[in-house]
Amino acid sequence: MRRSNTQKLSDVLKDYIRENKLDKKLNELDVVASWEELLGQTVARYTESLRIQNGTLFVKTSSPALRNELIMMKEEIRRRLNEKAGQELVRQIVFK
Repeated sequence: MRRSNTQKLSDVLKDYIRENKLDKKLNELDVVASWEELLGQTVARYTESLRIQNGTLFVKTSSPALRNELIMMKEEIRRRLNEKAGQELVRQIVFK
């Protein structure tokens, strides 16, 4: 028996994500996942932990020299991450 109320799975998932307000969190995860793509494999190798909380990206680095370099590039990194996301998800970056 066929139902006349058929929908595409992609539409159902989009509605579910929108109704449960998961779209912002998924975009944040995409930004974190694109870190290596945007900054390169070498930088990604020395960054251990990335997370976004309340618009702040927290980055833990294992190299003090790299941390200083990233601090000088902070605004450029923020701009590139937000450009990748298509919206302003990252308002500031904290390097530890």
